[in-house]
Amino acid sequence: MNLANYINDLLYRYDCVIVPNFGGFVTNRIGAKVDKAINTFYPPTKQITFNSHLKGNDGLLANYIAAAENISYEKATIAISSSVINWQNKINSGALLLENIGSLTLNENHQIIFEPNTSVNYLSESFGLTSIESSVVKRYKEQVKPLIPVIEKKEKKGVPAFIKYAATAAILLTLGFVGNNVYQENEQKEILAKKEKALEKKIQSATFVITNPLPTIKLNVVKEKVISKPYHIVAGAFQFAENADKKVSQLKKEGFDAKVIGVNKWGLTVVAFNSFADKNDATNNLYKIQDNVSKDAWLLVKK
Repeated sequence: MNLANYINDLLYRYDCVIVPNFGGFVTNRIGAKVDKAINTFYPPTKQITFNSHLKGNDGLLANYIAAAENISYEKATIAISSSVINWQNKINSGALLLENIGSLTLNENHQIIFEPNTSVNYLSESFGLTSIESSVVKRYKEQVKPLIPVIEKKEKKGVPAFIKYAATAAILLTLGFVGNNVYQENEQKEILAKKEKALEKKIQSATFVITNPLPTIKLNVVKEKVISKPYHIVAGAFQFAENADKKVSQLKKEGFDAKVIGVNKWGLTVVAFNSFADKNDATNNLYKIQDNVSKDAWLLVKK
């Protein structure tokens, strides 16, 4: 099994992919940038780093392999462990090359040094975008002389006295005509306002009486008391909801009160064997399941 191919697929969808008992590949988003020295534009991308302290099994990689290969979760976990052993042997003798991801080597202090492959962009939003080289743009500043408008001055001529008197009389006549029209308009508005007030009083005084009112209905509602069960025995986490439903049906046939309890932060559908309101009951049930059914079962608390 080429484990690097499955890690490569998950890096496009998630920001962190953990390989149990080995380490985690973490991505950081980097925005678009410009290299002014070579006039090149680079699209947004995901930078890959490696954290050797992330070794816990979060179920993401195992569930993805189980769904892709159509195998059980337990078999997928065994396949991952086998690949990790091969990786550790290679890294102790030289460099471990992971296709499209990068290379890992050991330094003098036996610490893992990761060199990412920068030719692959794992940011799905930048699919199809490549770096672009631009030609140098030269800008020239032209000196423009301001235009000064020339205003010609005209000589003022005197206005005859009889024209001034005629203009004054025309203005007075116009003002008198306009004032008369304004007075008539105001008088009409007052009449209309009085009529509207009288109509409003008639409408407000009108009442509507129902002679045969309908009888009132009394409903007795019983409030159902919901018992909270925050302690869940987890059976597995699945990338596809169909597989989670199949797991629930399987566990119910085996006598468990199985159900889907939600989706975790990695987008996986979580299935529980049983759910309990009391922590001690949940812990005792967990030990029984780990001894008789599945060693990978664990306790999840959701409050």
